Amino acid sequence: MSNCNTCPSAATCSSKDAGTCTIEFNPNNNIKKVIAVMSGKGGVGKSTVSVLIAKKLREKGYKVGILDADITGPSIPRLLGIKDKRATGNEEFIFPVETDDGIKAMSLNFLMEDENQPVIWRGPIITGVVQQFWNEVLWGDLDYLIIDMPPGTGDVALTIMQSIPITGIIMVSVPQDLVSMIVAKAINMARKMNINVLGVIENMSYIVCPDCGKKIKLFKGDTEKFIKDLGVELLGEIPMNEDMNNLELYNENKDNISKIFEPIINKILEKVNG
Repeated sequence: MSNCNTCPSAATCSSKDAGTCTIEFNPNNNIKKVIAVMSGKGGVGKSTVSVLIAKKLREKGYKVGILDADITGPSIPRLLGIKDKRATGNEEFIFPVETDDGIKAMSLNFLMEDENQPVIWRGPIITGVVQQFWNEVLWGDLDYLIIDMPPGTGDVALTIMQSIPITGIIMVSVPQDLVSMIVAKAINMARKMNINVLGVIENMSYIVCPDCGKKIKLFKGDTEKFIKDLGVELLGEIPMNEDMNNLELYNENKDNISKIFEPIINKILEKVNG
């Protein structure tokens, strides 16, 4: 069993009393809160949301790290603008790559010579790498570690929920009924694993007409019913626009992005600290 007194999920954990805790800690790390970003479905902008959360938390003065657990489709290095950097290590630890604004990051792409090479591994190897990123990376002191989860509810998601002390999960969806159904599966998985679901962020929610400023919904989906039926909170809606699609130019578009994402990050902070 891990050290319950310093575990980020201690407040919502029931396994410590039953002696069934499977969480492991690296004693050299001090990570106060872990937020996982999940969708259950690929292509909905989960990695973009993960990076936005990390950047906004860093701007507020928090020490932040981001763990890219999407081993077969890692995109965090590109979104952070550090795709050409490589991780280093020694016999004991792997050292995360750090962005210019002080976000620590770990991704499989930091360990590969060519980011375009496919990762053709079976499930046990992939889950082992994720556990290494948690236990063997020297994260040091972090207020928040953001985990960019892989799509689906398979081996990697299960391993993360069982072996990493998640404070809460944020679900990313888009306003389509088919996607909502798949995201619902991920929400129900988290609940079965006794993981706190902080809420849902709806990505690609609308576009803004450049002439009149009117919000235009491109997809048909009953978001209100989806949220109500699952009993979760809608943390915010993200439009489809160029600023959100090109986070490598984040600093140039920071003001426009902040108008959209500042209310969302404030809700997240209320949820994890409230």
